Amino acid sequence: MAGTRGAERAAAPGVRPGKRRPEPEPEPEPQPEEPSLLYTPASSHGDNSDSGPSDSEESVFTGLEDSGSDSSEDDEGENGASRNKGHSGTVETSGEQVQAGPPRTEMVRVQSGDEYAEDSSDEEDIRNTVGNVPLEWYDDFPHVGYDLDGRRIYKPLRTRDELDQFLDKMDDPDYWRTVQDQMTGRDLRLTDEQVALVQRLQRGQFGDMGFDPYEPAVDFFSGDVMIHPVTNRPATKRSFIPSLVEKEKVSRMVHAIKMGWIQPRRPRDPTPSFYDLWAQEDPSAVPGRHKMHVPAPKLALPGHAESYNPPPEYLPSKEERLAWEQQEPGERKLSFLPRQFQSLRAVPAYSRFIQERFERCLDLYLCPRQRKMRVYRGHSDLIRCLSVSPGGQWLASGSDDGSLRFWEVATARCMRTVPVGGVVRSIAWNPSPTLCLVAAAVEDSVLLLNPALGDRLVVGSTDQMLSAFTLPEEPTLQPARWLEASEEERQAGLRLRICHSKPVMQVTWHGRGDYLAVVLATPGHSQVQIHQLSRRRSQSPFRRSHGQVQCVAFHPTRPFLLVASQRSVRLYHLLRQELTKKLMPNCKWVSSLAVHPAGDNVICGSYDSKLVWFDLDLSTKPYKVLRHHKKALRAVAFHPRYPLFASGSDDGSVIVCHGMVYNDLLQNPLLVPVKVLKGHTLTRDLGVLDVTFHPTQPWVFSSGADGSIRLFT
Repeated sequence: MAGTRGAERAAAPGVRPGKRRPEPEPEPEPQPEEPSLLYTPASSHGDNSDSGPSDSEESVFTGLEDSGSDSSEDDEGENGASRNKGHSGTVETSGEQVQAGPPRTEMVRVQSGDEYAEDSSDEEDIRNTVGNVPLEWYDDFPHVGYDLDGRRIYKPLRTRDELDQFLDKMDDPDYWRTVQDQMTGRDLRLTDEQVALVQRLQRGQFGDMGFDPYEPAVDFFSGDVMIHPVTNRPATKRSFIPSLVEKEKVSRMVHAIKMGWIQPRRPRDPTPSFYDLWAQEDPSAVPGRHKMHVPAPKLALPGHAESYNPPPEYLPSKEERLAWEQQEPGERKLSFLPRQFQSLRAVPAYSRFIQERFERCLDLYLCPRQRKMRVYRGHSDLIRCLSVSPGGQWLASGSDDGSLRFWEVATARCMRTVPVGGVVRSIAWNPSPTLCLVAAAVEDSVLLLNPALGDRLVVGSTDQMLSAFTLPEEPTLQPARWLEASEEERQAGLRLRICHSKPVMQVTWHGRGDYLAVVLATPGHSQVQIHQLSRRRSQSPFRRSHGQVQCVAFHPTRPFLLVASQRSVRLYHLLRQELTKKLMPNCKWVSSLAVHPAGDNVICGSYDSKLVWFDLDLSTKPYKVLRHHKKALRAVAFHPRYPLFASGSDDGSVIVCHGMVYNDLLQNPLLVPVKVLKGHTLTRDLGVLDVTFHPTQPWVFSSGADGSIRLFT
């Protein structure tokens, strides 16, 4: 029997172990002399009888090595005969041949075939055995993984270009359902069931066609009272006896409540809580903590234009309406167009309500809670004068240390220092934006400097304008001498020097930038002199004196010159060469003077701590006298754009006031003190010596006797 089976195995070497074999033919009845099925290792050497395989050999015939996919059977078919021949016939060992035990082997094979006869597994036969690892690890290798036998699975050659792919797409009707297997790199054709599954998932449906998402819900516990209980188990005895553990817990909680360790839960208010940042502020206590405190910005009050029935002059015409629509939103004077309604009930809902509330919240959110102060340090002695460039980028200062310094406003950095060898009593930047020129009063001279800051074209045009002047053939007699700067002085920035016979106390420019007026510290009619830059001419406009002149100022729009003496302010018409008006400030000694940008109002500061406001159209007497400072006023200034004016005093403070001038001639100016700014320290009983505003921003500069310049924003 053993020989017959061995012959069958030898005759059919292509049959693989572990697979279902065809039904064997009926064999004859076993003879009594057939050896036992049990395998004894000792008998394999004693006689030549058949012997069964060992445990290691048994695993060879169990079919585990051939559990791969059917695709690998072709590769392994060539070696199938040699494998079966090695396992079925004899096993070669050192020095002898041992015959394998075919009865035991056949029983194992039949059992393994029956085991896999009924295979109901739906699991896909995966060739690649790399496991759950990223396939990007194999990007640099020619293979994509390993099969069950440990052999490499090579990537298919992709030598087809886009044209070949397009032709395949046109020729192959199943191209649309062909996908690439990422595990093996081969192309797979989806079945109809798989395509239907993909389409259902794309439509957002369930993968199983038999699943009904709208099945009626089964109520396991209904609200109806049942006659019989769900469970009829009798209650335990423990449920009728009070629990000692619960008693201890309750006693502990009662003790904690008595001691206040446990607080009762209060019901929470579902409404959101909003609070005002400025609601709890005490006006008397806040300035003590923050000297530069800023109150909450107030909402602008509505005017006549916001009325539902405004006056006819507030209603825009067709041309004004068309011009308003063509303007940019930031350039419009009003963010809305006034409209007229017969009654308040006819007013529709305001479309910009949400936007205005949001902008108001932004104003409150972005409002600085404290004023920031920038300090410019560099001078070693008191700073007498300040001047800001027309663009607002540069700041010039003169000090008693004999130097001029030019600062960058944004960074407080000293850009240039020009030593002049004397006390700088006054400094003025040319107001013309086409010139980069600074006039400084040093001893008995007026120095005209080009600081070479800003636009290079403006700097070059300034030097070109100064060098284009030609001396007249017949020099005229003038009260001042115009001298060109030397080569060494030109390297320092000096261009011209206007020499006088007496010390110069003040220098100021006309609005157009061609004329400048100076005040000399000398008695007589030659205290005030006017110089013309383009022609380099000087003149003394007055023939007699009316007292010691303190300061002068040009009218911003009209050909007027304001001259302030100790007790009065005279207004002269330069073209008519006559006295137009004489203002009486009722002060002991006038110290400073400033003219409103509109030209109809004037303020004067005095050494007896008074600030006097004049309305030129109203009267020659003061419209209002402000006594906010405790010591002498050194400087006053108007803002070029905003309705603000400031005053600096020897008490070390700068007071900023709101001065609103209306276009209506019947309405008087509105003067309201805004803020007291402190930062300078008193030095030799001197405080703030000069005050000036930024030309475009609501910033104020102040120079003090402590040698510092401070910027309040």
